[in-house]
Amino acid sequence: MKLKIKKGDIVVMNAGKDKGKKGKVLFAFPESGKIMVEGLNIVKKHQRAKKQGQKGQIIGKERLVDASDAQIICPHCGKQTRVGYVITGAVKVRVCKKCKGELK
Repeated sequence: MKLKIKKGDIVVMNAGKDKGKKGKVLFAFPESGKIMVEGLNIVKKHQRAKKQGQKGQIIGKERLVDASDAQIICPHCGKQTRVGYVITGAVKVRVCKKCKGELK
C-alpha cells in the first residue's frame, strides 16, 4: 500500500475518538497502512513494579491509527488537503491539491 503521509507531517484526524485533533506523525508504516501520531490515540498501559518497594504506574502510550483516518494539513494554506504528485525534471514532489504548494 502506498502511503502519502510521511514522518514529520502535521495531520488532522477525521475519524475515531480523536476526531478533529491535530498532531505530528512520529512513525509511518506503509506495509500495513498505519501511522503513529504524537498525542493522539492514547491508551493506558498498566506497568508493574520492577523492584521491591517501587510502585506500579499507569502510562499513556500512543498507538497506531489507520492512515485513511488522517488527512495532511498543508503548511502553505493551512487547510486539510489531499496529496498530489508533480514531476519536475527528475524529481517527484508531493503537492497540495488545493493551493499547489509543495509538501515537505
